[in-house]
Amino acid sequence: MVVVSVILATIILCVAIKIYLKVTTRWCESATCLVGKAAIVTGANTGIGYGIALDFAKRGAKVILACRNPDRAEEARLKIIKESGSANVVVTLLDLSSFESVDNFVKTVTECEERLDILVNNAAMIEFDGCRLSKDGYVLIRQVNYFSVFLLTLGLIGLMKRNESSRIVNLSSMMAKFAYNFEVNDLYKFSGTLNNYSVTKLCINLFTIELADRLKQTGISVYSVNPGNVDTDILTGRYTSGPLKIMVKLVMSFFLKTIEEGAQTPIYCAVTKGIEMYSGEHFEECRKVDRYSTVKVPELPKKLWDVTEDILRLQLENMKVKF
Repeated sequence: MVVVSVILATIILCVAIKIYLKVTTRWCESATCLVGKAAIVTGANTGIGYGIALDFAKRGAKVILACRNPDRAEEARLKIIKESGSANVVVTLLDLSSFESVDNFVKTVTECEERLDILVNNAAMIEFDGCRLSKDGYVLIRQVNYFSVFLLTLGLIGLMKRNESSRIVNLSSMMAKFAYNFEVNDLYKFSGTLNNYSVTKLCINLFTIELADRLKQTGISVYSVNPGNVDTDILTGRYTSGPLKIMVKLVMSFFLKTIEEGAQTPIYCAVTKGIEMYSGEHFEECRKVDRYSTVKVPELPKKLWDVTEDILRLQLENMKVKF
């Protein structure tokens, strides 16, 4: 009898959690048309990035899928074309673990595209394999989640300035709240497996604040976004297998947002009219929220920018970035 009661209580609790998640998840209600506009979504072949790219295609934008794996990217491109009815979807290869790849991507886009209206920096990784280094010699997760995002964004600013208004949406995480022992001058160092991810997302929030301040006199607005806890393959597809993968997938699909739900706040920040006044702010559930306490030190965004710029000086010079 006790066992039955426990099972029943567990089921009721799970259902209650699921109902709560559905009720509290907000949806982007903007009907903004993107015909004639161009958008880049990094990591668009899967997960939240795919959901964002699909929405942009349905709105009529030219969508550039910035992906590392050509086969998966092409598969996603064909799927988006089929689901959206728009053939204006292209793939341009981008590997954020390589500064050379970022440089090549920027050159290709700026040479081939006449405009860029939306940049969504979605691609990121979680590192469970210890302190791996990129071929450029940096802690891999720091380069993928932050350094290359910084480099890519600055490299594309010139193209975005051609428009009267453009938007940059940087995907962060609630984990930015929990970054500890963050020292700007030790930005390139490994700081523990889980904390490494938190630090990179904190950097994204700080980067957003400073970038928005530096773009005040342009028509470009910038937003950081927490999409929520989303059922993607970042765990199930890369770090689990066999029965464990099936079990994790079942749990995640029940307690986490769907990809479509997770894409809503990034889409909101990319297309909703009248939010330009909130450039540099942080968004959750399709609304502006208070900045996390970890980013409220006034001088921290600029200090991070200066240190990052110094670390990436050679790459910025090679790309001839003038900001």
